[in-house]
Amino acid sequence: MRMPPPPSPRLAWCLGLALLAACGGGGDGSTPSPAPAPAPTPAPAPPPATAPRVTAQPVQLDSPWGMAVLPDGSWLVTQRRGSLARVAADLANRQTISGTPTVDSAGQGGLLDVALDPDFDTNGFVYLSYAEPGSGAEAGRSGTAVARAQLSGNALSGLTVIFRQAPKVSGGGHYGSRLVFARDKTLFITLGERQQGSPAQDVAQTLGKVVRVNRDGSIPADNPSFGNGARPGLWSMGHRNPQGAALHPVTGELWVSEHGSQGGDEINIARAGANYGWPTVSYGCNYGDPVGTACAIGGGTHAPRFVEPLTWWVPTSIAPAGIAFYNGAMFPEWQGNLFVGALAGQALWRLTLAGDTVASRERLFDNLGERIRAVKPAADGALLLLTDSGKLLRVAR
Repeated sequence: MRMPPPPSPRLAWCLGLALLAACGGGGDGSTPSPAPAPAPTPAPAPPPATAPRVTAQPVQLDSPWGMAVLPDGSWLVTQRRGSLARVAADLANRQTISGTPTVDSAGQGGLLDVALDPDFDTNGFVYLSYAEPGSGAEAGRSGTAVARAQLSGNALSGLTVIFRQAPKVSGGGHYGSRLVFARDKTLFITLGERQQGSPAQDVAQTLGKVVRVNRDGSIPADNPSFGNGARPGLWSMGHRNPQGAALHPVTGELWVSEHGSQGGDEINIARAGANYGWPTVSYGCNYGDPVGTACAIGGGTHAPRFVEPLTWWVPTSIAPAGIAFYNGAMFPEWQGNLFVGALAGQALWRLTLAGDTVASRERLFDNLGERIRAVKPAADGALLLLTDSGKLLRVAR
């Protein structure tokens, strides 16, 4: 079983900040069992030779959630209340894209992630995930949906829903909702369990799952089988609220970040047919239990029935959001590292890897006072960060 590597010491190098007033915020979101023995402390990762600078860009956004870069260097950025912005390549201004779907922006809902078709240059397709309000018998309920449309100029046309989470439920939490294209051009969609818990273990529902679909919403023939009665499209199960996802640049596997309950936030590799244990086991505690190391749900340990997380955070939740692998030229010492945005933790975490093992963890930029919702590498090797307060930050030398 893998043990969680503890965070390395805080960075000693200085951050140059050109930042306006910061905005704070809270986090997302049992049989007693002894805490797992801590792993040996790994050697701290060496600091960069030249300290990175974090600068706030002129553009101001409205509760941004996801972003994708266009071929011309501009960025599409989703805003939870339902609008899609195009941010100029110089990050100085924005325009509004028309034709977005109707969303339910209550709670954690709204317009969420955005991704470009692997053949965007020829077909112009953009994919959006969002909290879709129910109608008719499902009025008052909502669920994660994915639609695609063609982008021309600053307008979307031909919007078509290609996936709907089932069933729709009441409440405004845990939509998951990251979109990642695999190398074979199929689409991974991460889905939260909508704060319902047990549906994450029910294959007749798509709550608490990762699904894999073709670009038109049909189901790939080589998806794993979950038995009779399983919903089409299931890829993996037992997830709580996977709000971050990225494709490993070497292996091509899907890595996800997941919110635990009280503590127990995880990084996992979402593999075909695998079960990650929620809500049966977690290194976090049930809400209402005293937070500590002896209250892990189901004893904490996942193996052998469920897949152990690669790393997890206890006892304090960081509320992990968007994640990204770094392959840029600006910071060669960061090559192959995994970056994890934190909401409750108000920081950016840098994870160094040895294959599938997390070798070290380092908390960066925790003096920003910002909930970091998404992280993306830019073409020049900088890192772009989206914050819940509406800032677009650039990390560069």
